[in-house]
Amino acid sequence: MFRLLSIIGATLFAFQVQATTFTLPSPETRIIGHNMILVSRHEDTLLDIARTFDLGYHDIVSANPDVDPWLPGEGQRIVIPKRYILPDAPRQGIVVNLAELRLYYYPKPASGEAQRVVTFPIGIGREGWRTPLGRMSIIQKRENPTWTPPASIRAAYLEEGKVLPDVVPPGPDNPLGAHAIRLSNPSYLIHGTHRPYGVGMRVSSGCIRLFPEDIEQLYHKVSLGTQVEIIYQPHKAAIHNGQLYLEAHKPLDDIDDRHTNNLTPMVQSIIKVQDDSLRDEDWPFVEKVVREHRGLVKGLHQDALPIVEDIWFLHAGMKKGSTAKFRAILDKLDLGYMFWPINNRAHEEMVLGPFESEAEAIQVAEKITAAGVRVWPVMLSEDAL
Repeated sequence: MFRLLSIIGATLFAFQVQATTFTLPSPETRIIGHNMILVSRHEDTLLDIARTFDLGYHDIVSANPDVDPWLPGEGQRIVIPKRYILPDAPRQGIVVNLAELRLYYYPKPASGEAQRVVTFPIGIGREGWRTPLGRMSIIQKRENPTWTPPASIRAAYLEEGKVLPDVVPPGPDNPLGAHAIRLSNPSYLIHGTHRPYGVGMRVSSGCIRLFPEDIEQLYHKVSLGTQVEIIYQPHKAAIHNGQLYLEAHKPLDDIDDRHTNNLTPMVQSIIKVQDDSLRDEDWPFVEKVVREHRGLVKGLHQDALPIVEDIWFLHAGMKKGSTAKFRAILDKLDLGYMFWPINNRAHEEMVLGPFESEAEAIQVAEKITAAGVRVWPVMLSEDAL
């Protein structure tokens, strides 16, 4: 179609990685990705949107506290929180931050290559069945695993009047899904699920759950012996381009008995990334971020997300293969629009546009969606443009 489209496409296919992977420009990089505002359709739920953009329930609901998760409604503006502060942990193997219900995987870079990070939303252990903290390693990988419920889980189910079989075979009713990775604390697994809605929630018996499409990717990337560090960091801070950024998540009651407006953990995070103490006028903003715990990365005194208003694009989501389908439909329809290069994007992530108005973006989105690829009108944050 256009030379720009061809150049971007060639670059993307050279990566051969999914749209949940980010390249770190330098070893000091702490912030990845960018936020967006999406316009919903009448048939959308927040959970549908979340999975398409590889977000969990916790991510999408915390970012949109005033939106009905099941009936957002036609034309509702939805925050897509795709900007993250990397956890304060060694960048090797897998890092799981229970507080944000998110997994980070750092593949070992080839000689001369920049480091990358792959990130997925997760489900973790519910209260009373807490996912353990600490350093472990991968000791086993199984495709199409069977599940042998331990005595503790069988007893818990029996109290609810449910009788579990001795062994659950592979298939659609297996809670482990199609892929399971066993940790060196052998009672715990990283695995798929037959109930994807639980990703981004505390619903497991201690294991770490991923969307089926995410565990399949992770399963084939990691090897036996890979380090797995499980941490708890509800408050994170980072310096980017000379500015302080903050990210806060709701503390987990069975891990952290501090109140949600306790500033100590955030203060500790800030001290780690900058020498200068904050001014008196800065503290009300810090307290607000901690109290609201929306999981959004915000610059100091940045009350609203820095979204560029009235410049519209189309986005097909962050799932593997979505870019290729998007490109194929555009080639078929020959609409005359170009993919636009954006900053701080994940590999394979692409947006079409810009469009002169929301109405134009919606009109083109309807044509592309009718042709077989669901796309949404979005506005991007300043750091992406």
